Amino acid sequence: MRSRIVGLAVAATVLAITLFGVPLAVAVFSYAMQVERSQLERVADAVAITIAADVYEQHQVDGFEEIDGPSYVDVTLYDEDGDWLAGAWPGIDRLDGQEPELAQALGGGVGWGTDDGDLSVVVPVTHADEVIGAAQATAPRSAVLAKVAPVWAAMAALAALAVATTWLLGHRQARRLALPLEGLAVAARRLGDGDFSVRTRRGGVPEIDAVGSALDSTAARLDDLLARERAFAADASHQPRTPLTGLRLRLEAAAERPDRDARPAVAATLPDTDRLQATFEELLALTRDPRAHRAYPIDLTVLLEDLAPEWRSRLALQGRHLDVRITPGTPDPCASAAAVRQVLAALVDSATTHGTGTVTVTAREAPGAVAIDVATEGPGVQEPEGVLVARPADQPDGHDIGLTLARRLVEAEGGRLELTRPSPPAFTLLLPWAIEEAPTEPLTPVVASPDGDWRGSPPESDVPPPPVITTRS
Repeated sequence: MRSRIVGLAVAATVLAITLFGVPLAVAVFSYAMQVERSQLERVADAVAITIAADVYEQHQVDGFEEIDGPSYVDVTLYDEDGDWLAGAWPGIDRLDGQEPELAQALGGGVGWGTDDGDLSVVVPVTHADEVIGAAQATAPRSAVLAKVAPVWAAMAALAALAVATTWLLGHRQARRLALPLEGLAVAARRLGDGDFSVRTRRGGVPEIDAVGSALDSTAARLDDLLARERAFAADASHQPRTPLTGLRLRLEAAAERPDRDARPAVAATLPDTDRLQATFEELLALTRDPRAHRAYPIDLTVLLEDLAPEWRSRLALQGRHLDVRITPGTPDPCASAAAVRQVLAALVDSATTHGTGTVTVTAREAPGAVAIDVATEGPGVQEPEGVLVARPADQPDGHDIGLTLARRLVEAEGGRLELTRPSPPAFTLLLPWAIEEAPTEPLTPVVASPDGDWRGSPPESDVPPPPVITTRS
């Protein structure tokens, strides 16, 4: 690239110099010839005026040698018949009277000519408007070339300087353009090798800097996406642990009673196996891209009725119960059903971990959103909400890792997940309304009271109202 830029710049300069320099050099030579002819004509006129009287009276012609003029100029005088009269000897072959410039001068005009490389100007010698002879001034062409040569040398030096300057500027500009591109190539190669921390240097060329900025943005997005996917995958790996634990407990309970028929236990584990398979499939799909699934209106009644048997069987192993309530008039949310199922599973698992007694799941309408509350009894959560939903995926006990995943899934769906009451514990999932289901005016929110009943807004000391989110357009 550098050699091409430099070569193109030098070639363009040489072409420009050739197109303008050669005609200019020819013009300089032509101008020098014009100046030389004008000078020869002045010398010839001065000689003609000086010798006119002597030629007319046929006296000896002298004194013309003192005429001021260049030393290389030769003066020759002719009579009215074209015969040599005085001055420089023209040569035998030039005395035949056939020279056109001499004939033109004897006819009363000014003759111009070039003979054997010499320039000559012939003017008439007159007396009382009568042509009585001719005066010829001759100069060698080499004299003109001697005057033009310095000008041509200066032009050639300027041309060489222009080419050298162009080469230097082209080399510098090529380096300025090539270095950022070479940096972009290195950065793209490192990015292709998986180094998302690569950043490009700015080279001062707006177009190349724009490419570098786009490459930096791509690397940053890929780095962030990869980090989020790794964290998501680590958190999502916790989700199947709870159904696997329930499945293990069922099988262990059946194994402790070998005298009983195992077919009922096997039949009871088949639905758990199907749900576990569905969980794995949903998690794999969500792990690839949590935002890949388009949000559609969700029928809460169907969704909760589909999930309730699994939750009840899981709680039954601990001697606990599940209560699912849907407040009349609750609109359907707009979200990914797979993501909502995983979030609710994480909330029920957390309620099972942090509480005792009955777990209550209530779907209701909140200002600008659809709220699903998951509450239980017992002492509740002893840790701040920020710590509860930000546990690392590799902690030994494995508790509440699903809440981190749940919050990521909810935020990806445009909703929010909050701990609305630490004791007894209550979590609230807020999802956007489905556009076609959204009521024109939000109704008064309904929240859980300390005794587990669902009524109007509780006292401020019991449960804070859930936060408001903005519906998605």
